[in-house]
Amino acid sequence: MTGPDSRYDVHEFPEFTLACGETLRPARLAYKTYGTLNEARDNAIVYPTWYSGRHWDNEWLIGEGMALDPNRWFIIVPNIFGNGLSSSPSNMPPPWDRARFPQIAVRDNVAAQHWLVTEFFGIETLPLVLGWSMGAGQTYQWAVSYPDIVQRILPFCGSARTAPHNRVFLDSLRHALRTDAAFAEGWYRPDDPPIRGLRAFARIYAGWGFSQAFYWNEAWRELGYTSLEDFVVGFWEGFFLDDRDPNNLLTMLDTWWHGDVGLTPGFGSTEEALASVRARALVMPAEKDLYFPPEDEEWAVSHMQNAELRVIPGVWGHFAGGGANAVDTAFIDRGVADLLAAPSGINDRRYRGRPM
Repeated sequence: MTGPDSRYDVHEFPEFTLACGETLRPARLAYKTYGTLNEARDNAIVYPTWYSGRHWDNEWLIGEGMALDPNRWFIIVPNIFGNGLSSSPSNMPPPWDRARFPQIAVRDNVAAQHWLVTEFFGIETLPLVLGWSMGAGQTYQWAVSYPDIVQRILPFCGSARTAPHNRVFLDSLRHALRTDAAFAEGWYRPDDPPIRGLRAFARIYAGWGFSQAFYWNEAWRELGYTSLEDFVVGFWEGFFLDDRDPNNLLTMLDTWWHGDVGLTPGFGSTEEALASVRARALVMPAEKDLYFPPEDEEWAVSHMQNAELRVIPGVWGHFAGGGANAVDTAFIDRGVADLLAAPSGINDRRYRGRPM
């Protein structure tokens, strides 16, 4: 790709009933496509966005000569509900605007994406679904909710179920925003957002997004920062003060907090849901990810029929999956290429459990 592309399309659902029982009228699903859908409609890949990310933030893994080459694949990048492009507190008309925006489940996002894929584009099979962080959670959900469509999945730096330790982190973020008086229980003025809360939010994130070793090695210098404070302010505060609406952040945070494929109707546990996955899976946690440590994903893989664990090495922690450094990008790209070259879980069970 030559650079971020902020253009996108929107599909509008006149009514979209959520898992919580409330209905968005309307619901808007923003998405961007890369490449061309072939005549057989069998070259589509779904690559959902992550917490507060927009479709252009996924473009680092898409490009000519890469595994996700738009000259070969039709790549659909749907924006999750709450990110400010799809239906969100910041863009929903009353009465469901701002603090009244309803709870969004991971499977709500995936249900909307499924409708777009199958009904709008007429696609009946997906060679691959993949995603980073919350995108990984959506990837797992695709495989559980729609096993007859998804051939392969590659969740990286994410999980099928949000762990208790991860929830502690998310709770601290929620409280940092809500305790700023300017937050006003979510009814802050657009021209007077809770800046102190957002700065505290960013400071908490700074201790989790990258690993202890990342800071010990001063790897932030590779991103062009000149001191630790320069990095925390420039990278972290800059990120969350740049067009991130607090209510949007809390909506997506709540989706993340409740993430669990075991909540899918028809299943009694996360283990049961994971065991139902028919797609061939390559699960790629990062070695020092504080949100989604490799041990958690080793547990998930142990309950799946046709999955391999491949750990991304290095000190970049969760952001090993964010496209921030070339070494990790190349490692992930190789994983995508290996998985696309392997037989799918749906059509060939002979390869169950074998490494790629």
